[in-house]
Amino acid sequence: MKSTRLQKLVHFLRDDLAIPSASIDLAIRHQPDMPNLLPMILWQYGLVTLEQLDRIFDWMETA
Repeated sequence: MKSTRLQKLVHFLRDDLAIPSASIDLAIRHQPDMPNLLPMILWQYGLVTLEQLDRIFDWMETA
């Protein structure tokens, strides 16, 4: 089961940044035990822009 923090991050990615669920699922499958790497994996695969990556890190700092 996903941790509460990961669930909140996924919710933010989907609702605020409009990142498709399939993209998020791909990144989670890549490193299922390391959810803190999720933003970097999304960026490495070209699924988020640098601006979006910045917003994700800002969100992670305050969440």
